[in-house]
Amino acid sequence: MSQVATIFALSSAPGRAGVAVVRISGPAAGRVLDAMASPRPRPRMAAVRRLRHPVAGGILDHALVLWFPAPKSFTGEDVAELHVHGGRAVIQAVLEAIREVPGCRPAEAGEFARRAFDSGRLDLTMAEGLADLIDSETEAQRKQALRQAGGALAGLYDGWRGSILEALALVEAAIDFSDEADVGSTTFAQAVPLVRDLEAAIRRHLDDENRGEILREGFHVVLAGPPNVGKSSLLNALARREAAIVSEEAGTTRDVIEVRLDLDGLPVVVSDTAGLREATGPVEREGIRRTLARSRAADLVVWLMDAGAPETRLPPELADMADRTLWVSNKVDLRPGGWREALPDDMVPISALTGKGIDELSRRLAAIARDRIGPGEHPGITQQRHRRNLEDCQRSLAVFLDGSPWQLELRAEDLRVAANALGRLTGRIDTEQVLDQIFGRFCIGK
Repeated sequence: MSQVATIFALSSAPGRAGVAVVRISGPAAGRVLDAMASPRPRPRMAAVRRLRHPVAGGILDHALVLWFPAPKSFTGEDVAELHVHGGRAVIQAVLEAIREVPGCRPAEAGEFARRAFDSGRLDLTMAEGLADLIDSETEAQRKQALRQAGGALAGLYDGWRGSILEALALVEAAIDFSDEADVGSTTFAQAVPLVRDLEAAIRRHLDDENRGEILREGFHVVLAGPPNVGKSSLLNALARREAAIVSEEAGTTRDVIEVRLDLDGLPVVVSDTAGLREATGPVEREGIRRTLARSRAADLVVWLMDAGAPETRLPPELADMADRTLWVSNKVDLRPGGWREALPDDMVPISALTGKGIDELSRRLAAIARDRIGPGEHPGITQQRHRRNLEDCQRSLAVFLDGSPWQLELRAEDLRVAANALGRLTGRIDTEQVLDQIFGRFCIGK
């Protein structure tokens, strides 16, 4: 441990604040406290100390100090925390003072979490959940990330891997006792129902309509329709700010403009797109191409039309999106019959100009997003990396079930491939490149 560097960093948000947290992890963490905040406080008990420069001896600040000796800490190493006043000068002075303690260096992005992973305090799914928790913007995202950071996915996937290893042990026993037909056939027969049940469970887990990924990244809604029907005005009304340029000139919107909304605790990403018509030039043609591409990839298309000249048919390019389309009639304040004039039941009447119907439209969007995402009570797949490894695992289990029971070595290899796929998912087996990608998401102090 003497060769392991002790790392330190500001772990709270940068900038001016009431309180800032400086975290120190590694074998010299205790020496930092002894040099700067003596006497060292009792483990996991906060104490007020005068922070002194370890060399010059001058007072830097009055701080709240905590000491977490290994292994009962976030990283599994000796960890100290200094809760100092959040002025920029104070933070800078404290960080420069810690650098004076031999063996200490500034932390790199995600290095605290990486050390927690290396010491077995986190697996990769928990680390990803922790990153998602830091990035969460809505209540539903917070709950999903908290479950994952707390080990919900890790427990599920480790349990599945344990079942695969149990089946693998039975198959290898069949190989070892292949000269005793009764023993070999019996142990292989015991492995088959284990694998069958597990393959069905993973297949059900994968058949989730990407609910976890949608919740993590946002439910994507595209505002589409003919030019000049008020798409940009509607975007501004939903965002409650001037996010898009509004003009009576058709074709004003050339590129896709996005805003992120929190609708009843759900993350909804709304995109304003170019009006669909016969393009008059290459720039508008490119805008329309992007509109169609974004619409086809959306979770929901809001087809906006002018109440005075409703266009109730989707363009041929979007015909397959009919079951994912919400019809909205704008400018109903200009209708001859006024606001109460009857409209089809499946159409939402609004006026982006006056704000009429915007709250109802927001509720409809939230309801559709909630129905698509689901209750989220069970751990779900949140990353494409998870899905790829689970698909690899499920395919290998299916090959095992379809394969000949007389080729025991091949069936054992099927199970090894499946176990390795789950091992890559949790980090039991992984490459340095994947680890760097995951922990590189974190800020310096995490």
